[in-house]
Amino acid sequence: MTKVSAKVVKDLREKTGAGMMDCKKALTENNGDMTQAIAWLRQKNFVRTCSPRPVATQGLIDSYIHTAGRVGVLVEVNCETDFVARTQEFQTLVHNIAMQIAACPNVEYVRVADIPTEIVQKEKQIEIGRDDLADKPDTVKEKIIQGRIDKRLKEIYLMEQPYIRDPNVTMEQLVKQAIAQLGENIQVRRFVRFVLGEGIEK
Repeated sequence: MTKVSAKVVKDLREKTGAGMMDCKKALTENNGDMTQAIAWLRQKNFVRTCSPRPVATQGLIDSYIHTAGRVGVLVEVNCETDFVARTQEFQTLVHNIAMQIAACPNVEYVRVADIPTEIVQKEKQIEIGRDDLADKPDTVKEKIIQGRIDKRLKEIYLMEQPYIRDPNVTMEQLVKQAIAQLGENIQVRRFVRFVLGEGIEK
């Protein structure tokens, strides 16, 4: 049985909002694999839509229009009180998040727990079939496949992206800084990205 460190359990809990014991069981059941543990928690309905702190039901919907009106973003960011929602610091955060989404065309989800299990499985099947893995031992092959899947998933969810104004800070860290500053739970709930002409047959 794989031994799971407390730090890895804590990281999974922060990513999913699931209970500590549920996170530990998910990691144990999946040999310490973070991606598979998240999928396991989602299948068991243990992933929470918010953190254990008070529910964030206030906040803002903001927009950002980029490159001469060719790209547009709408984003909803929640906090706990209308008072914080009206602060300049929160409004700036929301606008910067919208700007970040506009600058990241590959981003489709807010956090890794939002990525559907079928997407993860599809990526795994693609990697399993690659020719460069054919002669590798199974143990080595599994590690390479998992590394490639993790790298791919990081490209498509917002909270892992380096902040465009400070690449040393991820979007998750940026939100955590705002939580520490404003003293409230803050959640990026959802977003939609529009590209001019997208989906129109030419």
